[in-house]
Amino acid sequence: MNSKIIANGILRALAVIAGIALLLFFLYKIQSILLYIAIAAVIALIGRPIVFFFESRLRFPTNLSVVITLFLIFGVILGIVSTLIPVINQQSENFAKLNLEELKTNLNMLNYQVRDFLGIERKDLFDRINITNYLEDFDFKSVPIFMSSIFGKVGAIIIGSFAVIFISFFFLTDSNLMLNTFLAFAKQGNEERFKRIFTKIKNLLSRYFIGIALQIFILFVLYTILLYTFEAKNPIAVAFICAFLNIVPYLGPVAAGILMVFLVGSNHLGSDFSSVVLPNMFYVLAGYLVTQVIDNLINQPLIFGQSVKSHPLEIFLIIIIAGILFGVFGMIVAVPTYTAIKVVAKEVLSKYKIVKYLTKGL
Repeated sequence: MNSKIIANGILRALAVIAGIALLLFFLYKIQSILLYIAIAAVIALIGRPIVFFFESRLRFPTNLSVVITLFLIFGVILGIVSTLIPVINQQSENFAKLNLEELKTNLNMLNYQVRDFLGIERKDLFDRINITNYLEDFDFKSVPIFMSSIFGKVGAIIIGSFAVIFISFFFLTDSNLMLNTFLAFAKQGNEERFKRIFTKIKNLLSRYFIGIALQIFILFVLYTILLYTFEAKNPIAVAFICAFLNIVPYLGPVAAGILMVFLVGSNHLGSDFSSVVLPNMFYVLAGYLVTQVIDNLINQPLIFGQSVKSHPLEIFLIIIIAGILFGVFGMIVAVPTYTAIKVVAKEVLSKYKIVKYLTKGL
C-alpha cells in the first residue's frame, strides 16, 4: 500500500512538473502577446485619469472619451517619432557623404591634443586599424538578408502597434475588464480581498506611470534649454533621447550625461581641445548635473515617495537588487513590481511585523 501511495505521489509530482514546463513553454511562445498586454495596461493606467476627466467634467460618452485619449497618447508618441526620423535621415545622409580621410585627420588631431593636454606620449589612433581590409572582407550577400530582417521588424512593429491600440481601447472602455480577469483567479469568498488588492495596485501604479511621464517631460524641457544654449545639433531629438534614458534608474542618467557631453564635444571636432572642446564639454556637464540635482531633489521624491508610498532608501535597495538579479530590465520594472508585492503582502501577510513596517504608508 505504501509503495502504491509513493508511486502515485511520484506520478503526481511528475505531472505537476510537466504541467509547469508546458505552461512556461506556452508563455515563452506568446511572450510578444504578453508584452502587448503589458504595454496596453500601462497605457490604460496613464490614460484612465484623462478618460475620467472627459466623462465627468465634459460629459463625453465613454467610447468618445477613450478614442480622444488614445489619439492624444499616440499623437504624442507619433510626434516624438516624427521628430526623431528627420534626425536619423540627416545622420544617414551625413554618413553617406562622410570623408573618411578628413574624419581620420580630425580624430587624430583631437587625439594628439588630448594626449598633449594630459602629458601622454603621442600615438596615431589608426595605426592598427585598416579600413580597406574590412571593406574587402565584407560579404555583400548579407545585405538582402539584412534588409529582409529590417522589413520583418517593421512589420512586427506595425502589427504590435495595432494590437496595443486594440487592447488599450477595451481596457479603457471597460474599466472592470482587468478587474474581472484578476478576480477569475480568486477563490470563492476571497473576491473582496482581491478587489481591494487590485484597486490599490491600479491607483498606485497609475500615479507612478503618470509621474514617470511627467519626469521625462520635465527633463526633456530642461535638456532642450541646455542644448539650445550651447547650440548643439538636433537639440530636441537629443534632449528626448537623453530624457527617455532616465527611465532606467541610476544607469540611465549616467548614459544620458555621457551621450550629451560626447555629442556637444563632437560639434567642435577639429577645434582646439584645451580652449574650445574641453570648456564646452565641461559647461554642458555642469548644466547637466544641475538638471539632475533638480530631478533628484524635486521630481523623484514626489514621484517615488508620494506615488508608490515607499522610502527613497527602500527604493534604492530594491532597484540595485533587481539590477543585480535581472539586469537593466529588472531595474526598470523593480518599482512597480515591488509596489504590487507590497500591496499583496499587506492584505495577505499583515500579521507579520516586518510587513506592517514596510506597508504602513499604504
